[in-house]
Amino acid sequence: MTASTIPVAVRRSATTEPALVRWVLIAVALLFMALFLVIPLVAVFAQAFSKGIGYYFHTLAAPNTLSAIKNTSIAAGISVPLNCIFGVAAAWAIAKFDFFGKNILTTLIDIPFCVSPVIAGFVFVLVFGRQGWFGPWLLEHGIRVIFAMPGIVLATMFVTFPFVARELIPLMQSQGRSVEEAARTLGARGWQMFWRVTLPNIKWGLLYGVILCNARALGEFGAVSVVSGHIEGANTMTLEVQALFENYDQTGAFALASVLTFLALMTIVLKEWVERKGTAGFSKRTTL
Repeated sequence: MTASTIPVAVRRSATTEPALVRWVLIAVALLFMALFLVIPLVAVFAQAFSKGIGYYFHTLAAPNTLSAIKNTSIAAGISVPLNCIFGVAAAWAIAKFDFFGKNILTTLIDIPFCVSPVIAGFVFVLVFGRQGWFGPWLLEHGIRVIFAMPGIVLATMFVTFPFVARELIPLMQSQGRSVEEAARTLGARGWQMFWRVTLPNIKWGLLYGVILCNARALGEFGAVSVVSGHIEGANTMTLEVQALFENYDQTGAFALASVLTFLALMTIVLKEWVERKGTAGFSKRTTL
């Protein structure tokens, strides 16, 4: 018996819950969202503007706050493009080729999801710190990694590098290799095949992974907290929020937190747009 032969009344009774159950589920979902999403968001912006809009912009114009915004922008501006390159290369290799150690590479990509960011920060201190493995050589050549911007960038890269790869690997595996093999048969070279065949098919997935990677870079706290040492002028935005709060400047902390919140909301909007465009593109290709 197929679904079309089942009476409509039977299908409705099997898939529709009583009105009371539906309203209870909706009420629980709305209550949960209000308590854990809406109210905290409103509280952040309310506290940020509690002393007026003048104090709000005065706090954001403070030297340490501007330095934190700058450091976060640099860390994200370096780590996201590099992780984009790595993610595309790793996904292309895993999805399009068979080689020894393929499963190991796939597993290694997930390490940042399994390791605490704080532990990752301590590992970087162990490797690049003054008493670390490469510390004496770096000190001898005047290269400063820990408690400086290079350490922040390394920590940010570590916690964000799986996002692009993990978004592209299943997408490229589902697309298979037939298109690239056809392009190779027609005489396309490696870069031609990538730019004209592979990239157009993964552009929305790639953009989605970049958005997630950038959002994670902006919000990172644990790893950069260790490698930055909370030195004045070396904080990122998340660390500066903590510093302001610990110095009893709660309004200033919420002001800077509101910037991160606004960026998070913009990320959600952009993510939703990319999902819709990607779904529309996939449906169009399937129809064709």
